[in-house]
Amino acid sequence: MGFGDLKTPGGLKVLNDFLADKSYIEGWVPSQADVAVFDAISSAPSTDLCHALRWYNHIKSFQNKKGSLPGVKKPLGQYGPAGVEDKTAAAGDSKDGDDDMDLFGSDEEEDAEAEKLKEERIAAYAAKKSKKPTLIAKSSILLDVKPWDDETDMAKLEECVRSISMDGLLWGQSKLVPVGYGIKKLQIGCVVEDDKVGTDQLEEQITAFEDYVQSMDVAAFNKI
Repeated sequence: MGFGDLKTPGGLKVLNDFLADKSYIEGWVPSQADVAVFDAISSAPSTDLCHALRWYNHIKSFQNKKGSLPGVKKPLGQYGPAGVEDKTAAAGDSKDGDDDMDLFGSDEEEDAEAEKLKEERIAAYAAKKSKKPTLIAKSSILLDVKPWDDETDMAKLEECVRSISMDGLLWGQSKLVPVGYGIKKLQIGCVVEDDKVGTDQLEEQITAFEDYVQSMDVAAFNKI
């Protein structure tokens, strides 16, 4: 259950595969789940485990404020591809929490007042579902990603960049552009949702692949 021994190559391989389409261990923001898994790793994953390395470098940047990250740290075995969600706590929360999610009320409430409340909740839910979706602001960004030298494996560099996965980020076309002395830079486009992804976040995660990336610049930025 979970990732296994994260101090072994096998455990790190499971973690790398798990993070292939995820930015974090749980949810869309760093949390105590990431801290629990990070603390179980003895050193940075190797460069061939690009998804795990990208995540490791990103969580490492929160080293001095790990205690302030949201969530409650659970046993390591409860995280990972074979983890089991704690449904008991969720059931308790649903009973003690917000009653708005209970559209049909209690089965025991059969009087007129309960029926009226049930109808009001169903009407409110239907009205909410019928609303038109809010317009999502998006931008098209063209990035220049520069390697260290002409010996840098540009295919691996691009693979690392495209391994970055965030809610609201979609990678587009790319090409290699000569910059002189036999060196080529990666020029890659992406579309982002403005409220979810910023250029600072992209730069932080791309430059974390320090074995391949020297720097990143924004070549073009256009609102969609």
